[in-house]
Amino acid sequence: MPDTAMPDPSLLKYGIGQPVPRQEDPLLLTGRGRYTDDIALEGQVWCVMVRSPYAHGIIRGIGTEAARAMPGVLGVFTAADMAEYGPMRCLLPFTSKDGSPLINIERGPLAADKVRFVGDPVAFVVAETKAQARDAAEAVELDIEPLEAVTEASAAAAPGAPQLYDHVPGNVVLDFRHGDAEKVAEAFAKAAHVTTLRIRSNRIVVCAMEPRSAIGSFEAEEGRYVLRLGCQGVFGLRNQLARDILKVSPEKVRILTGNVGGSFGMKASAYPEYACILHAAKLLGRPVKWTDERTGSFLSDCHGRDHETEASLAIDAEGRFLAVKLVSYGNMGAYLSTVGNNMGTGNFTKNIQSNYATPLLLVETKNVVTNTTPISAYRGAGRPEANYFMERLIETAAREMGKDPIALRRLNHIRPEQFPFRAASGSIYDSGHFTAVLDRALAAADWDGFPARKAESAARGMLRGRGLGNFLECTAPPLKEQGEIVFGEDGSVTIVTGTLDYGQGHWTPFAQVLHARLGVPFERIRLVQGDSDRLIAGGGTGGSKSLMASGSAILQAADIVIEKGRRAAGYILEAATEDIEFADGRFTIAGTDRGIGIMELAARLREIGPLPQDVPNALDSRTVLDQAPMAFPNGCHICEVEIDPETGHVRIDRYTSVNDFGVIVNPLLVEGQAHGGIVQGIGQALHERVAYTEDGQPLTGSFMDYGLPRADDVPFFGFESLPDPCKTNPLGAKGCGEAGCAGSLPAVMNAISDALGGKHIDMPATPERIWAAIHGA
Repeated sequence: MPDTAMPDPSLLKYGIGQPVPRQEDPLLLTGRGRYTDDIALEGQVWCVMVRSPYAHGIIRGIGTEAARAMPGVLGVFTAADMAEYGPMRCLLPFTSKDGSPLINIERGPLAADKVRFVGDPVAFVVAETKAQARDAAEAVELDIEPLEAVTEASAAAAPGAPQLYDHVPGNVVLDFRHGDAEKVAEAFAKAAHVTTLRIRSNRIVVCAMEPRSAIGSFEAEEGRYVLRLGCQGVFGLRNQLARDILKVSPEKVRILTGNVGGSFGMKASAYPEYACILHAAKLLGRPVKWTDERTGSFLSDCHGRDHETEASLAIDAEGRFLAVKLVSYGNMGAYLSTVGNNMGTGNFTKNIQSNYATPLLLVETKNVVTNTTPISAYRGAGRPEANYFMERLIETAAREMGKDPIALRRLNHIRPEQFPFRAASGSIYDSGHFTAVLDRALAAADWDGFPARKAESAARGMLRGRGLGNFLECTAPPLKEQGEIVFGEDGSVTIVTGTLDYGQGHWTPFAQVLHARLGVPFERIRLVQGDSDRLIAGGGTGGSKSLMASGSAILQAADIVIEKGRRAAGYILEAATEDIEFADGRFTIAGTDRGIGIMELAARLREIGPLPQDVPNALDSRTVLDQAPMAFPNGCHICEVEIDPETGHVRIDRYTSVNDFGVIVNPLLVEGQAHGGIVQGIGQALHERVAYTEDGQPLTGSFMDYGLPRADDVPFFGFESLPDPCKTNPLGAKGCGEAGCAGSLPAVMNAISDALGGKHIDMPATPERIWAAIHGA
């Protein structure tokens, strides 16, 4: 007989695939969110950092006497006071092409011998109030002998450049290579056509809505540090602070994170301020709070991007790609962040392949220290840049060869029958319909209607261009991730996991996953992420992996709940465990209508007396998901721009994207993530650039002189999905958080180049640059 049972109505409303509004939003929109700066602990005092006004210089002395004597001051601290603490360093085990290891740089909490960028912290003041601490910080006297500075990576690696460290010859910390240089050279030698572009990926200020803020305290009886701050994962940050900096066992450190107003990679790791306030809290026996101001954020928060690249593509006479090559300088800034070396090396390598069957690739990158703010991950972290390079090469090659750029892409796409596909990068792609995604995007964008729109623009004296950005991202592989489900006495069901929501909206999709698997009431589900004491594992949020990691861990924990529930239900229903079935939140005896709901079962287990040894006394479960393979979200973005030749101003007129994010748990949130990434890509393409003077002074130190995209800079977005579920995780999800940047950089810049008749200009495509390109200036 056919199964005519109606599905649980709640699954139609809250199940996987439903556009459920974010459950966090009412709290945040009514001002009830709890960010770090909202917290005021009893007895709290304030910290203000003293930063170098020079980009490079020798510290001859720091005068603290006047500051110490000022009202309310409790202490003034320099590097000598912080000598007991360990350094921050790059944690990734990179090797140069000659086999030698990365030349690491150990950064203490405060600069001791030299300052190496404007904003380098050299001291800090703690006082009863923030105003008192700020006044005293201004009274600290710095005796710094200025040295020549260098801000560009290629210039820093050139002979005769100022040297930042005695142990880093030529300022090069890593001379990276991936690929067979001889085979790639042979491919270029026999190519019918070679396209080469010099491309700059401009340096970006992260500009999170919430500046960094932290409160440090010390529990003397337990000998434990407690740090409250916004971050991207409390488990990993706790381990870094404990192991590397505070030099204590992990249980002696607790990290607490509430709401976080954005990060995009920047708040993932430890910063000098955290050790400083924890030291002062232990010494003074009082909580110490530090909150950055926006100008301080521009100087001290890790920046993003900043690569100078020569990109080349070798093509045979039929138009097939033979090899792609990137030769780059990566600007690391003055110190090495935890992951800063990865963007222009590992992530360039994994992502330059994109969705094309290019058989050979070569990535050569010199990572170089300069007298600038350190670089770290920024939304995509090398993935958008690599896709941008590839798409600019393809578009330019098609124009140079007189070929249709769409046909050129179709010819080189990896075909569905080639999966699993081993890419030249070493990645193994499991799924994707790349040509189908491209074709859907062309139709959605009305590609064939472009000539009429171009003619209409021309009639008004405007230039119109269209650009296409195919992309494929290799997400970060999910690390070990905790999945825990707790049935509370109040009828709640709590998920505990080690990713961390800093704006994405984890509560709702995680609850959808749990609701779909266990049938527990959606409105009773709670989420705990921001307390390191609750975690035994956790990879944090980053690399577009959170749903793959936590979602899979939740499913693994739910399977344990179901197995425990079958044993418990068998005991209560007086049936054999093997006769108990589970579906739609209910345990039933097979072939009967006798059963018990999962919530009722959880309550009964709390109420009844001693149970047999083989019967669980609760349905709670805790598990750790082992590491899982990366996934490969992909898509196609199409942008049309209109340019005023008199002013060089760009207006984005139309924007469409078609994406393969695998199984989409919540379409509403996924589309929002795509919109955010697209807007940030538009920001980098049109507006944003950190600029320095020759002596290392930042020219873009506030929102008065640093351009961000505004509402009137972006159009309404067309968004469609053409999913091909991932085969390497149980949800079938591929990740979406960074894909908007990967598609928008090439789509916008290809559109501008098209409007300019094929000319290449670097990001940001400001009116000045575009006007100069138009008028040959």
